[in-house]
Amino acid sequence: MRRLLAMLAARRGRGRLHWTDWASYLHLLLGLLVMFGPVLWLVLSSFKSEAGLIEFPPRLLPYEQARVSVQGYPQPLPVFRITAGDFKGRELAEVRRIGLQAQMLDPASPGEILRVPAQDRERVMRLHFALENYTDLAGRFSFGTYLWNSVFITVTATLITLLINSMAAFALSKYRFSGRDAIFVTILATLMIPPTIILVPNFFIASTLGLVNSPWGVIWPGVATPTGVFLLRQYMLTIPDELIDAARMDNASEWRIYWRIVLPLSAPALAVLAIFSVMWRWNEFLWPMIVLNKSETFTLQLALNSFQGELTTSWNYLLAMTVLTLLPVTAIFVLLQRYITQGIASAGVK
Repeated sequence: MRRLLAMLAARRGRGRLHWTDWASYLHLLLGLLVMFGPVLWLVLSSFKSEAGLIEFPPRLLPYEQARVSVQGYPQPLPVFRITAGDFKGRELAEVRRIGLQAQMLDPASPGEILRVPAQDRERVMRLHFALENYTDLAGRFSFGTYLWNSVFITVTATLITLLINSMAAFALSKYRFSGRDAIFVTILATLMIPPTIILVPNFFIASTLGLVNSPWGVIWPGVATPTGVFLLRQYMLTIPDELIDAARMDNASEWRIYWRIVLPLSAPALAVLAIFSVMWRWNEFLWPMIVLNKSETFTLQLALNSFQGELTTSWNYLLAMTVLTLLPVTAIFVLLQRYITQGIASAGVK
């Protein structure tokens, strides 16, 4: 934060802002709008009612038509402001509309019914945050089940990914054996294979092992990633071999060297891989859609897709759940983002 404030306060001109300072601030502001404008629109739209989402022209803030409770009417009545005629400037509540005429009343004296042309009025809008979009999720949908499935798959897959990839990277970086470079090149070559090509073989294997409709069927196929092996291997190459040789002279086992020396020193690279793994697993959609068929095993991404019906879509609940889906991965990225530059730069990735 201190570096960010210092960067924003820096200027080229001494007494006043130079034109290059204005250009820089304009460029930063434009980039901020492009990057976070859609996110802001998504968050604010998640607080709109279903009627507010289909309003045209659309509004950034969640406005809805004002309503007033009137004695003798079971439901609150919509409020309109009269723009012409004998009642110009007054705010009246609509009882019913018949053709081009609207029957309205004054909420302060509801005994008299007033007839107003429909074109001589406009809606009275007020700022309203539809919190029920979030509070109704637990009652209308199995949000807790979907959240637990996503958290379990993401956390478990990330831990296994860190373990397997770090062990492979340790062997490829600190052991000398015949064919080591060929194995490493073969691992990197798998990056050129499109994931869609191996979907059918993966499904056959998962079906044979009884992993269909199980979270483990989502976890196991992707725990070993060539990107993770490459990132960790490049980082572990920077660890001095003298440390490992000294540990071996002290009769430390290979597992102890790996667990007590290599892993702690590789913490920045592990943090980077953890961020990538969480983003991959949390946002994964295609493979879970293939291997998970029962609704009780759905992840949040599959649940979002199930909200879209053939005839109607609950956009207010869909947007609210989308915001909740973004929160965990955003929090993890904010907490670990300082390791990204350090880990990638130390791994030698340019």
